[in-house]
Amino acid sequence: MLIAFVVRDGRLEQTAVSLREAELPPEIKEPILWVDLRDPTDEERDWVERHFGLELPEEREMNDIEPSARLYEDEDGLHLHSYFLSDVDEQVRNITVAFDLLGGRLFTLHEEDLSTFRLFRLRARRQVGLVKDATDIVIGLYEAKIEQLADTLEQIYSELEEISHQVLTEPDSDMASVLSRLAVQEDINGKSRLNLLDARRTLSFLVRYGTQSDGRAEDIREILRDVESLTSHTSFLFDKVNFLMDAAMGFINIEQNKIIKIFSIAAVVFLPPTLVASLYGMNFQHMPELEWQYGYPLAIMMMILAGVAPYWFFKRKGWL
Repeated sequence: MLIAFVVRDGRLEQTAVSLREAELPPEIKEPILWVDLRDPTDEERDWVERHFGLELPEEREMNDIEPSARLYEDEDGLHLHSYFLSDVDEQVRNITVAFDLLGGRLFTLHEEDLSTFRLFRLRARRQVGLVKDATDIVIGLYEAKIEQLADTLEQIYSELEEISHQVLTEPDSDMASVLSRLAVQEDINGKSRLNLLDARRTLSFLVRYGTQSDGRAEDIREILRDVESLTSHTSFLFDKVNFLMDAAMGFINIEQNKIIKIFSIAAVVFLPPTLVASLYGMNFQHMPELEWQYGYPLAIMMMILAGVAPYWFFKRKGWL
């Protein structure tokens, strides 16, 4: 999908673009400030490259992790490849978004619809003067991104508080389910931290190369301060997740030890009676007890006493 945006009356508005036209109409060719491509077709990619003289990156290039391939400046302009959180189908993933600042226009390329982009478009459509040029759009998108990450970390903390209550006050609850929930939260926290580290690197690059005014540089530095604060918060959440995992594993080990203890007691209780039964189960010809009238009841009594005595002894010692 290809969406083009212009600034009208201080607001960011979507404008219609026809791929069938050989050239852009003169009345909208210059005002176009932002071209957003979401999982574009080959026709849409060709149209953008032909009309704006831009070579869009391929998926392999977007996912390259080398810093020099993700953030660089050439004779055409700035090129940024940055992570954004995607929560499509309630599965949190990191999606790479390619930013190209060329000729005063912003081109963005990503494979999924992102809530961060929707939030910024809504904000820029309602708030007059929020967007004046393409750099304002980049800064605004990163502000929305950091806000989304802050909300995500708050949700993680709320979920951990519920899990903490379940682990510490309900030790008989399903600990397997607890561990599964903790693993999910740790995964989201890890992806959020990666997003924050990527945002810090990208914003630092923008301060050096993408701003020409002290006001914008200060705005970016303000976002960077928020990034540093949230990065520290992710470390706190990691520690909390690890603590709860250790506590859950501790309760699981206690329950397992209780089961092993029961089997150990049963083995100790039944071992002496088994010894007595084994002795009197021998088939030797000369066994005096074989002719006793009360031999059988005596053997039964010996077996009961042999089982009760160890149990009573362990109970007296406080081992049970």
